[in-house]
Amino acid sequence: MILRFEDVSFEYQQERPILDEVSFTVRENTKVTIMGQNGAGKSTIFGLITKALKPESGFVHLTHGMTVAISHQVIPRGELTLSVRQFFEKAFEKASKAGLREDAGRIYDIDKKIDKVIDAVNLPTSHKASAGQGKVYERLMSSFSGGQQARLLLASALIQEPDLLLLDEPTNNLDKAGIEHLTNFLKDYEKTVMVISHDADFLNSFSDGVLYLDVHTRKVEQYVGNYFDVLNQIEARAEKEKRKNAQLEKEIQANKDKSNFFANKGGQMRLVARRMRDKAEELEENMVETRKEDKTIRPFIIPVPANLSGDILTVKEFTMLNLKTHKVTKRKADITLRKKQHLLLKGPNGIGKSTLLEALAKADQPGLKISPGITVGYYRQDFSTLNFEDTVHQSLSAVMREPNEEKMRSVAAGFLITADAVKSKIGSLSEGQKGLVAFARLVLQEPGLLILDEPTNHINFRHLPVIAEALDKYEGAMVMVSHVPEFVARIRIDETLDLEK
Repeated sequence: MILRFEDVSFEYQQERPILDEVSFTVRENTKVTIMGQNGAGKSTIFGLITKALKPESGFVHLTHGMTVAISHQVIPRGELTLSVRQFFEKAFEKASKAGLREDAGRIYDIDKKIDKVIDAVNLPTSHKASAGQGKVYERLMSSFSGGQQARLLLASALIQEPDLLLLDEPTNNLDKAGIEHLTNFLKDYEKTVMVISHDADFLNSFSDGVLYLDVHTRKVEQYVGNYFDVLNQIEARAEKEKRKNAQLEKEIQANKDKSNFFANKGGQMRLVARRMRDKAEELEENMVETRKEDKTIRPFIIPVPANLSGDILTVKEFTMLNLKTHKVTKRKADITLRKKQHLLLKGPNGIGKSTLLEALAKADQPGLKISPGITVGYYRQDFSTLNFEDTVHQSLSAVMREPNEEKMRSVAAGFLITADAVKSKIGSLSEGQKGLVAFARLVLQEPGLLILDEPTNHINFRHLPVIAEALDKYEGAMVMVSHVPEFVARIRIDETLDLEK
């Protein structure tokens, strides 16, 4: 055993308990998946392992001398202004300060180490000048696309050569080639890995076992087997518990009926009635708490203005990155989106999809035009349209045309945003919860133009069919980027712009 949680409890605030006396173990050289609903505490587990968080009670035991490195979901906003070299040096510094490694001096000759791990994560810009920005070591982290940043996050953990590698949503923003490369890497990785992800096929390709966080009991259930095997085990266990409880309920009711019958007889029969009641109470104590399935968000519609008509978005010219020459080039186009027309942007990581979406949302470049009076609903993969200092209440209320407390709370509840979460600051939410807040804002905003940049990132796989159905039925103009083909296949696409062609 290289990691052991012993009766660990944790809460962010007194009214927000996350883990309740959680216990589990992780063996050396295993690949473990962490499952659970958005906000269940998956990233909290990682925070406790890396000592970024401290348990309220209980103990987290790590094998003495074992090194730990984590690849987070997103690059902290304050680190986007760092160069690649500074970002990697900071990863070593953080680990040393947390006591997760003793050899901070290994950052010596860091450029060679960066070359090695950037090649390992298949980042194409490793040895080339890119967009006139010089070698990769000097480039600012903010200059990379979301998919490239995902690769750099992984590389910042790999460069430390850890005994325990923690990956938090590593497939977010990765294209198909990136996910295949990461999958093969993890299969060959000879040390211990713990992964949080909502990509079922990706997880099934390498998982040895699963830690399931039950958001209702705040406990962790431990299973052995690949991801799909574990899902079957969980379903079979739930069915077994339901059948057992159904049988007990029959016996309980039978004893209660007998107790009532004998109680009415009087005399000695009252003693028999008492025994029947005692038996019913004993059986009730044997009832097991069946495992509740993760809740799924309610079906929803993103409304559009009643008077929406005419040309909504026109694209005559745009810029993109030529991945062969690493130069920004202009391209001509002839795209006009009207009501009920959906456009899909395709292309590999780093070609400029997110940059183009941002330009479309602002319509501040020649060749891009949004018709006057059109409200734009913009879902960014980094959630930078959200003010992290706002409460959820403030964030949702800010986009409504007219204040309506009842409507706001109803929409929030549909996205599993509880009354307590409504009071919380956006910055304190999990990435998955931020995503649900972003979708709730779109519903309340009633946009005529919807711009979506990787809307599946961080979202529980149970919610994706509901979101896909809402986007399929959306009656405004829509532009979307997504690297999840199963998700895209559920949505009506009228036109595709492949930036690679």
